[in-house]
Amino acid sequence: MTEKATHIEAHADDEAKKLGMWLFIFTELLLFGGLFLVYSVFRAKYPANFHEGSLELSVTIGAINTIVLLVSSMTIAMSLTAIQKNNRKLAMTLISVTLFLATVFLFNKVFEWGAKFEHGLYPGSKLMPMLERGDLLYFSLYFFMTGLHALHIIVGMVLLTICLFKVKSGNVNSKKYIHLENGALYWHLVDLIWIFLFPLLYLIT
Repeated sequence: MTEKATHIEAHADDEAKKLGMWLFIFTELLLFGGLFLVYSVFRAKYPANFHEGSLELSVTIGAINTIVLLVSSMTIAMSLTAIQKNNRKLAMTLISVTLFLATVFLFNKVFEWGAKFEHGLYPGSKLMPMLERGDLLYFSLYFFMTGLHALHIIVGMVLLTICLFKVKSGNVNSKKYIHLENGALYWHLVDLIWIFLFPLLYLIT
């Protein structure tokens, strides 16, 4: 096989991987879109309960986490640019910063969840059956949607950690960076979902 044919085959393989990631992102958007729709329907049905529930959340923590994720999207995008310019050290540093910011996000989220558990505002607690149906629905949706998002954060961290080691080993470089590109796309998805979750759960009262 000639060098030109090998290059064409590698390019086609990269395009297939990128298309696969975009299809996966599309299915994830459908999943969260459905959850947003369910949330909107129940919010319209139980506006007072959802308003009271939103007051139990910390807008400050939510805003901090929003800023953290926005900055992390910037750093992962910069890491992709760095590897394209063959600056492996900078790319590794920026991926590490992204992972650190993801850890900060999860730490803040666990802290926020802990406050809800302390007050018994979680599905399965002894307090929940005593609450009105609207309150039960709000906190059930809150934990399910933010929990599912946190799971995506963890998956994204695993993917970016793999990318970090691939950059370190040279398997991801200025000529072959599809793994990091897909990892960055996934991380932007995580950021986009939170941009919708934050106002929906914290700000709309």
